[in-house]
Amino acid sequence: MTWTLSKSTELDDGVVRWDELGDGPPIVLVHGTPYSSFLWRDVAPALARRGRRVYVFDHLGYGQSDKHEGQDLTLAAQGRNFADLLQRWNLQRPSVVACDIGGAIVLRALLLEHAAYSDLTLFDAVTGGTWEHGLFGLIRQHHDVFERLPAYAHEALVTAHLRNGTHQGYRPGVLETYLAPWLGADGQAAFYRQYRQLSEDDTAEYEHLLSSIDIPVTLLWGRDDQILPPPHGDWIEQRVTNRGLTWIDDAGHLLPEDAPAQLVERLTRHQSA
Repeated sequence: MTWTLSKSTELDDGVVRWDELGDGPPIVLVHGTPYSSFLWRDVAPALARRGRRVYVFDHLGYGQSDKHEGQDLTLAAQGRNFADLLQRWNLQRPSVVACDIGGAIVLRALLLEHAAYSDLTLFDAVTGGTWEHGLFGLIRQHHDVFERLPAYAHEALVTAHLRNGTHQGYRPGVLETYLAPWLGADGQAAFYRQYRQLSEDDTAEYEHLLSSIDIPVTLLWGRDDQILPPPHGDWIEQRVTNRGLTWIDDAGHLLPEDAPAQLVERLTRHQSA
């Protein structure tokens, strides 16, 4: 499936690929791992049709953005990158939507890097507490072993992990598109490079500031999320002033895959125009 980001911005650690759609109040969509901006292929055009100027991008180390040895792909670095991108795009107070580690990235930018948003939506997101578990925890602890996997074993592992992100299952061609950047020797190295740098230490640094967030916050969660199960949603709901945590039935970790229409409706309903 074709998804091409037509614009690029060079940051200190490489080139970020990005694009914008539509016209109106700005809204920035922030993906997590091991995904890319391809996640927003249905949501972004739908929001643009509803009068928003939509920004999508691939984090450094992901998708169509630069991937190379030596990159700083910690949540701290990605938070700085995100704040930098908002400045370069001349976005003063955009709406921001984030999932998975994108949640931690935008929270760091907001609370530690002085970025400013008009409102924030988090769904199935890493936000704080204990989240280094499951396959992610094993990769963190034994990345040297995973990095040496034969190519066929690596492909099988990443494929299984990607499948665990959706409750409904992917449409034809979608899984292969998510998988493609992580294949081959360079892709395999890039996959474990970014995972081994993710740490709870980078979310612990802002946890004491969560209660100070004074913009409208919307929380959504797939009731059948197997990667960040419902207690992670309860954790952030208890720590930020929010509009209430909405559970999405028959949806897993990736709402844009399992419930894109519901996600667009919630974004259209809640976010400031």
